[in-house]
Amino acid sequence: MTTLDQPTATAPTSVVSRDRPVRRELGVANSLSHGFLLLWGLLTVLPLLWMFISSFKTNGEILADPWSLPGALHLENWSRAWTGAHIGRYFLNSMVVVAGSVSLTMLMGATAAYVFARYEFRGRQVVYYLFVGGLMFPVFLALVPLFFVVRNAGLFNSWLGLILVYAAYSLPFTVFFLTAFFRTLPTSVAEAALVDGCGHFRLFFRVMLPMARPGLISVAIFNFLSHWNQFLLPQVLLQGDESKWMLAQGLFALSVSQGYAGDYARLFAGLSIAVLPVLAVYVAFQRQVQAGLTAGQLK
Repeated sequence: MTTLDQPTATAPTSVVSRDRPVRRELGVANSLSHGFLLLWGLLTVLPLLWMFISSFKTNGEILADPWSLPGALHLENWSRAWTGAHIGRYFLNSMVVVAGSVSLTMLMGATAAYVFARYEFRGRQVVYYLFVGGLMFPVFLALVPLFFVVRNAGLFNSWLGLILVYAAYSLPFTVFFLTAFFRTLPTSVAEAALVDGCGHFRLFFRVMLPMARPGLISVAIFNFLSHWNQFLLPQVLLQGDESKWMLAQGLFALSVSQGYAGDYARLFAGLSIAVLPVLAVYVAFQRQVQAGLTAGQLK
């Protein structure tokens, strides 16, 4: 009785030789990308950490050894910035204006984006591209005509005028982003709701908006950051009455008014107060931001 020799399974040398260089190249690329991200993270975090630590030091400690830790926590720097430099008043002003502008932007932007994404009508593409075209024009190119338009409308040096301008400049990005997001939502859900007797307005507010929550949160955070850090528009449209100033204007006035006195501790405290809401919003909603940015790619 004869037996057949079973051939031993060996990996082809050509496959192994081809696979190893690919793995090596991927490893090098991953190392370079991780190293770049680490460097970028350090360049971003270290200045913020240094600013926050310096806000608890005295002016003498900052000038003598700016890289050392504070000998004691001087919380009076924060109180002097909040009350003496009127940062608290400017902070509340910014909260009111940003809350109004973001709410108006999201309501108008989500409504327009839903119509562009879900309804067919004549001239839809033309109107959509007119919205998107607003992304190509920087703010400073329209400052002079914008100044006269707001003044002639009776909204100069008012929060309402600033809220309307913020919303107008944020609509192009909001419509562009949310239109693409609404197109990724399942059409079967909307059709089932319409068959069950749901009207168009109820369909939008009760069905589609909750489904678009990740995208809405992502755009709302981007708009919040843009409006909160805005300096040029408030500087042009809010003049004279310091009680209506935004936080960026207050910080600029604080840095300029010091001259050669150099109350750096109070300035760093004011900057820390301005940064904390931005960090809090991003930390609280970072998962929603990631979900909103990747939702369109997962369909």
